[in-house]
This record gives sequence, structure tokens and C-alpha cells, in this order.
Amino acid sequence: MLDFSHNPWLVAASLAVALMAGFTGLSLTKGASTLPAGPRKTRVAMASVALGGGIWAMHFVAMLGLQLPILFYYDPLITLISALVAILIVGVALLVLHFLPRRALTISAAGLCVGLGIPVMHYIGMSGMRLCQPSYSVAAVMEAGVASVVLSMGAIWIAYGARTYRNILLGTLGFGFAVFAVHFVAMFGTDFSAVPGAAAAGPLISNATLALIVALIAFVICGAFLLSSVTLLPQAEARAQAPAPGAEAEMPAPEAEIRKIPYELDGRTFFIDSRQVAAIRAEGHYTVLYQDERKLFCPWSISEAEARLPRGQFVRAHRSYLVNPGHVTGFERKKDNGVVFFDARSALEKVPVSRSRLQDVRTALGLV
Repeated sequence: MLDFSHNPWLVAASLAVALMAGFTGLSLTKGASTLPAGPRKTRVAMASVALGGGIWAMHFVAMLGLQLPILFYYDPLITLISALVAILIVGVALLVLHFLPRRALTISAAGLCVGLGIPVMHYIGMSGMRLCQPSYSVAAVMEAGVASVVLSMGAIWIAYGARTYRNILLGTLGFGFAVFAVHFVAMFGTDFSAVPGAAAAGPLISNATLALIVALIAFVICGAFLLSSVTLLPQAEARAQAPAPGAEAEMPAPEAEIRKIPYELDGRTFFIDSRQVAAIRAEGHYTVLYQDERKLFCPWSISEAEARLPRGQFVRAHRSYLVNPGHVTGFERKKDNGVVFFDARSALEKVPVSRSRLQDVRTALGLV
């Protein structure tokens, strides 16, 4: 058996790749469940490439950082297969999360799918080693599998238990360290031996150089996806559209005020009477309408909705919420902020009221 170690710089690079991929994939899918089927599929496909490709890239960069006393390299076809397996398995998990009702069972099933997929990808990739033979026991494989399932389910539960930006960041950490930990749990259960009589010819470029190329490509792909499809600051658009200091806000004339709100469903645009909408929530550059038990995707931004809708019909309760006082069933004051309740709306039970909006909400509800 051969002694082995890892290049610490490539180990750090592999962790950075896993974190970047996790952040990109989880950010891309925020709000995807409210999109029409076509855009939702696009988001899921992009996230699958980012997450699945990130799992593979983390594994491959770390494997290229493996240091052995003999020359070794990886078979290109088997390496490609391991990458495609990772993307496919993550894609299945994301389809479950975004095309089925999100319940405890579906979240757990998605976590289980990712958890089983990571070691499958790992051991397929390991089988592509040339000039060197990896070996591992059934117990070592099971240990890596159990660790992967437990850590992956935990990361998915953190990220999808609530789809807030805080959960995305915590889920990113959970996902990144889950992939990273599973790889090294599997590695510590692996032994390596030289292949007798193998030719000493190796790859055209060194493993370290190839690792840096893979890491760079992973970051470029993730960065391109983020720049093209994701915003983590929905309030930025509102600030950009806010009038300059000293200037009057340009409001639509009363006769031009729109009382119908557009929403998209199955590739068509429909309209709903604004009086039927209980609340409007910001989702990046778009919004989600809450009407009875339905959540509807609206192409307006939160600031556009606030400007277009009849004055007095909605009140800004939070930077991400407009609420219709006529649908509010309860209010609770909590020190310097509050909560409004919609007991008859199963799709939206409550909305937070920020400190800066507390007085406006209380006035709209007739409490002052």
C-alpha cells in the first residue's frame, strides 16, 4: 500500500468550489416554485449544472490534489461520466423540490437523493484512476454513504425549511462542508497500490495545473449564472427607482391607477382584481401574489406594484411585503416591530412589520 497526502492549497480550493456551487445553486432556485413551468425548468437546469457540477468539481480538484509517490492520472471518459451522474442526481432532487408540493417527505427525499448521489459520483470517479489502483472495504463505502446521506439531508433541510436569504447562506455552508466532509471520509477509508507493469506515461499537463483549470471554470460558470439570473438584494431595485432627495415622487394620476394585477400561469398572462389580493411579496425583480390558497407569479417588481396600485389599498409593511388591510385578521405588537395575520389564507399566515413601517400599518388598520 502507498502512503498518500493532499496538497493543502488544492484542498482549500476544493472547499471554495463547493461553497461557490452551493451558493449559486441555492440562490438560483429561490422563488423558482412560483415561476411558470418554462422559466422554472430553466432555473432548475441551471441550478443542477451549478450544484451537480460543483459537487463533481470539488471532488475532482481534491483528487487532483492527492499526492502519491508514483505517477497517476484519470481516464477522461470515466471522469466525464462521474460529472454527468452528479448533475443528473442533483437535477432529480431539484425537480422533486420545485415541481412537487414541498412537504417534509419531499425535502427528505431530495436530501436522500443527493446524499446517495455524492458517494456514487465519488467512487465512479475513483475508478478512473490510471497507473494506480484504489481499494476500499464495504464498511468504508457504507460509512461514506451514511455520512453523505445525513449531511446532505441536513443541508437540504436548512436550505429548504424556509426559503429566506439567511437559510440560503446557512444552506450554502451546510452543502459545502457536507460535500467536502464526505469526500475525505471516503478518502480516509481508501488504500492505494501501484498497478504492476503499468506504463509510466502520464497526462500532458500536471494534476495541479488541471485542478486550477477546473476550479477556475467552475467559478466562471457559477459567476455567470449568478450575474445573469440572481439578485440577493430585492430592495436595491426600490432604491434605484426612488426619487432623488428633494424631488417629488412621480405617482400615476388617480384616473390612470391600475386595479388589475397581471400574473403568469402555464405560459399565459392573466389578470386579477387587486382587491382580491391579500398581500404581495418581493421575489427578486418580480413578486408573488397571495390570493386565498393560491400563490401567483407577477412580473411586476415590489416598487412597481406599490406605484401602480390604488393609493390606500395596500400598505408597505416590510421592504419585501405589501399588505391589503382589508384582508388582515389580526395584529400583534412586538417591542419595536410587529406582525399582521391572515388567518383565512392558508398560503400566507402572517407577514412581518418592520420598525420603520409600524406606524403606517397601525394607521391603515385604524389602530391610531
